[in-house]
Amino acid sequence: MLSYPKIHLLRSKEISILRKHHWIFSGAIAQKSDDLKNGELVQVFSAKDTFLGIGHFQYGSIMVRMISFEEIEINVDFWKKKIEKALEIRKALGLWENEQTNVFRLIHGEGDGLPGLIIDYYNGTAVIQTHHVGMYRHVKDISEALQIVLGNKLKSVFDKSAETLPRDIGVENRLLFGKPDSNLVSEYGSRYEIDWEKGQKTGFFIDQRENRDLLAKYSRNKKVLNTFCYSGGFSIAALNAGAKEVHSVDISAKAIELTEQNLSLNPSIEGKHKSIVADVVKYIREIENDYDLVVLDPPAFAKNIKSRHNAVQAYKRLNAEALRRIKNGGILFTFSCSQVVDKQLFANTVTAAAHDAGRNVRILHYLSQPGDHPINIFHPETEYLKGLVLFVE
Repeated sequence: MLSYPKIHLLRSKEISILRKHHWIFSGAIAQKSDDLKNGELVQVFSAKDTFLGIGHFQYGSIMVRMISFEEIEINVDFWKKKIEKALEIRKALGLWENEQTNVFRLIHGEGDGLPGLIIDYYNGTAVIQTHHVGMYRHVKDISEALQIVLGNKLKSVFDKSAETLPRDIGVENRLLFGKPDSNLVSEYGSRYEIDWEKGQKTGFFIDQRENRDLLAKYSRNKKVLNTFCYSGGFSIAALNAGAKEVHSVDISAKAIELTEQNLSLNPSIEGKHKSIVADVVKYIREIENDYDLVVLDPPAFAKNIKSRHNAVQAYKRLNAEALRRIKNGGILFTFSCSQVVDKQLFANTVTAAAHDAGRNVRILHYLSQPGDHPINIFHPETEYLKGLVLFVE
């Protein structure tokens, strides 16, 4: 018999939970205790008092995030089983014990049935990032479970939740276990230095791994422009594949510094490289018409549904500028990581940009997030990254 407080839903509001969706909105709740605190585990019941699952309570629009649809204690064994299931997927993808690629996402929030939890694996170091208070309360148990599941392959566990939780909680990033062997990783043979303490996200944009590998296949003897480059992932993939010249642009001087550091880790690169600190949106209006391949990988222009219209216009302007200036026969890799801009809307936006630019365009590839960022078929919100590879006449 579980001891977690109970929440009852309004009539018929259990349907989405029975379909394994992980969110319960405040308007679906009929009855709850008035003294519930943010982060508490709760049992969820239908209006007919049927048990539906266990989740984390939090005041706000999404009031419960479900972590189990079974009647089970949430303890180290629970986390162990969840991590084991997630690892099986990564093994099936060929990411476990892979010398050429030793960086991947081990837990992807709702994609792995654990809303608010991200765990990225960097060559022996697991970096945990929690996105709400309830999940943060389990970090020590999660760390213990990681040690059990990964065994001697795990050298350290780092908690990087300070950036994703409210400041008034007083959370600090910290080492939970062990000592990192190295902060160097390989991705399809390219080498990168990861700053999981101060870098964006958990230190690296792992979700573009397969898209960087695809870009490499188009890069030989090409002149490449990589915009919003961050730590130079696309740039280094292109150069290691034989690009003759790559220009990396980011508004952040720190990002350009990271790019230069990563270039130094890949001594076999022969092509030319130039780093540029600039506002991409302004810079791209002035570029020469001599790039064979352009990468547009901006940050999320829309964080919520209210900002979607402005985001769509920003994507349209950015893509139109790139399409105007790319060489005839050029290749454009263009992306959106805004969850509220779905793949059809993004494709329509790029179509409008091509019309404005007066260029004939062919779609070569539809792109998405890789398998270690799984899309939960019962929780479509887990699909966020979308991209197109375009041939521009």
